[in-house]
Amino acid sequence: MKFKLVPAPPDELGFVADAQRAVPLVPGTEDDCCARLLRRLDLPSRDVARTWLTFLRALELAEETADGSFVRLQREPTETHLRDAFRRRVYGASDVLDALSPDPKTVEDVFAGFDDRVPAWERHRAVENWRDVWTERVGRILDWLVLLGLAAAEGSGYVGVE
Repeated sequence: MKFKLVPAPPDELGFVADAQRAVPLVPGTEDDCCARLLRRLDLPSRDVARTWLTFLRALELAEETADGSFVRLQREPTETHLRDAFRRRVYGASDVLDALSPDPKTVEDVFAGFDDRVPAWERHRAVENWRDVWTERVGRILDWLVLLGLAAAEGSGYVGVE
């Protein structure tokens, strides 16, 4: 399964471990988990907390149980694990990474090569602004790639480092 929601990256990768620790070991409802994330991480809104909860699932650091509860997984959020899970489980991450080269590319450059991968239902759901939504999402993916050491910001663009 691939996940589309990507929060704005934190200043430090250690924030991911803090977010994971905010998810309970004993299964809790989405509302309970979001409240814990809001409180422990000082997030600005429940929507941001929900995005983080979904993102932690993408990173294989939390999971949704059969009854719809959420629980923290006992897995270390090492840089190696995060890199691997991000590429495998975040929709578009591997495509965005593959689009990078030694020559800097702007978010718009990368999106131009990615826009045909935006699911049709996403285009129909937000007819007037799907390009804006997905350009922002590609920008967040690029910023996460930088945080994970898979890309570098160079000038007003991004380059691959692997």
